[in-house]
Amino acid sequence: MRSTTLLLLSLAGCGAMDPYDRPGTWRPGQVNEANLQQMLADPAHRAWGEAGRGTDGAIAGAAIERLREGKPRPLLEVTMGRNGASN
Repeated sequence: MRSTTLLLLSLAGCGAMDPYDRPGTWRPGQVNEANLQQMLADPAHRAWGEAGRGTDGAIAGAAIERLREGKPRPLLEVTMGRNGASN
């Protein structure tokens, strides 16, 4: 009983002040947004994205169809040779 009371009393003081609300504490305010804007070559890509280069989606679409039909292609067998992994 006594240890429970001490535990409750010690926890009661924890909610008094959030450590991130103390004066002088760093606040991340919009850091992710600022980093994303710096990484984008064209700011419009943030809202609309950019099309993939070099494919029209036919290969990916065919793979999805094979998966839906229950006919996925087997994975390549990888063997370990003297110089590392190979097909």
